[in-house]
Amino acid sequence: MINKVEICGVNTSKLPILSNEEKNELFIKIKNGDKEAREKFIQGNLRLVLSVIKRFRGRGENPDDLFQVGCIGLIKSIDNFDLGQNVQFSTYAVPMIIGEIRRYLRDNNAIRVSRSIRDLAYKVISFKEKYLKEKNKEPNLEEIAKELEVEVEEIAFALDAIQDPVSLQEPVFNDGTDNIFIMDQIYDIKNTDDKWAENITIYEAVKRLNEKEKMIVDKRFFEGRTQMEVAEEIGISQAQVSRLEKSAIDHIKRFYK
Repeated sequence: MINKVEICGVNTSKLPILSNEEKNELFIKIKNGDKEAREKFIQGNLRLVLSVIKRFRGRGENPDDLFQVGCIGLIKSIDNFDLGQNVQFSTYAVPMIIGEIRRYLRDNNAIRVSRSIRDLAYKVISFKEKYLKEKNKEPNLEEIAKELEVEVEEIAFALDAIQDPVSLQEPVFNDGTDNIFIMDQIYDIKNTDDKWAENITIYEAVKRLNEKEKMIVDKRFFEGRTQMEVAEEIGISQAQVSRLEKSAIDHIKRFYK
């Protein structure tokens, strides 16, 4: 439970609270190398870490682990904070702590994502933040692809790969009595009797594809392979697999009409 009193050996009910004046005084000492002031500043902001990790309840993560990761984000905030920015420390620290926890969750996800894909996704996110700050609008995929010198499909794939999976048991609504979960809003469209005619039509459409498109469709949608897995297996790039897949789907759509 994230609401438990003791986390990582710390009794959260007895954590100190610092005023803004105390924080400023301690921070000046920290910049002058005062280690005791640094420790006091960290202890005085652990409640901030607690408030952040509560946002991640329901993910099945160990609160002790999240608390430790959040403390790393807190320490990074202290190392990078500048009193001259004219903002409260908490305003600066919260996004840093959240970011550290999200990176931890991504890197420790049960669904493993390769380092190269994660690195590309983080480069995309970094560029988007910089672009938004400079131009007050988000860049489109083509602008990002041009800046990073990669294919648009690779960017879309990388961003999709680092998204947190959602549990079918996650509640989406509560009327005060019963929860409605994601699985309650999903129904089976594969095995209903009224789909057999559509399946025959799709099968006929697939037969009209060229051999390479058939192979891509078969591996992607019947064997459940990812684009990266297909690319590695047949010796082409993931971007080429994506283009062939799109072409095949367009052909099927034309026949289906």
